[in-house]
Amino acid sequence: MPNYTAKDVAKLRQMTGAGMLDCKNALEEANGDLEEAAQILRLKGLSGAAKRADREASEGAVAAVRSGDAAAVVELRCETDFVAKADEFVALTDELAALVASKGEDAVSELSDEIDRLRTTLKENISIGRVRRLVAESGQVVDTYLHTQAGRGVNAVAVVIEGGSDELAHDIAVHIAFTKPTYLSRDEVPQAEIDAERATVLEISRNEGKPEAALDKIVDGRMNGWFKERVLLDQSYVRDEKKTISSMLGSARIVAFAQVVIGA
Repeated sequence: MPNYTAKDVAKLRQMTGAGMLDCKNALEEANGDLEEAAQILRLKGLSGAAKRADREASEGAVAAVRSGDAAAVVELRCETDFVAKADEFVALTDELAALVASKGEDAVSELSDEIDRLRTTLKENISIGRVRRLVAESGQVVDTYLHTQAGRGVNAVAVVIEGGSDELAHDIAVHIAFTKPTYLSRDEVPQAEIDAERATVLEISRNEGKPEAALDKIVDGRMNGWFKERVLLDQSYVRDEKKTISSMLGSARIVAFAQVVIGA
């Protein structure tokens, strides 16, 4: 039986900011004495991570992994692009995505000790960011796209379509990576957001001196452009702007998509 409890481990982590495994090892070495364990961690250079937790983690890497009928996009955050491009940081991001794709979003907790270790060795605030998993059901296909930069993923997409091919799913995923839509269809856009934008566009149009009789048509046209920026089905396909995403789908439909972009 260990000579310490889970509460002791939690308290030592709070005191030192060290990783869970390091705290367990220190308590074991100190025969359960918290103060001695804290000193052991300090001497080994393993304390002080708590101070880093308050620093902004605006950099990082993303990964997109497909596993059977499931796909995952995962973001691992850090403070600097130097750490984000480190081989072990990128490898852990890929490992997290593979774990989520095969087991589910909650599976990221299985690598918490490894994340703690990276915080200590790389001396930065490292944390898991956005995590999404999509699963294709019967008659559906799933695919991913990852845009890389300087050896790390910076833009990860997963998409599920029904009644279409793997090639179509991939084309849609590539399109999403470049246009970064917020919503799949207009139905998903909150009405309050639409109303606020419409009121703003109406005021702008009036200030420009547009004729009152033409305002509705002018506002509708500008709102269509606004939807086109945000709604995937309304967008022009990046490889052929004569086609909308809706028209290129034909009888297929997009079931869901997920995207994580560094810095977004």
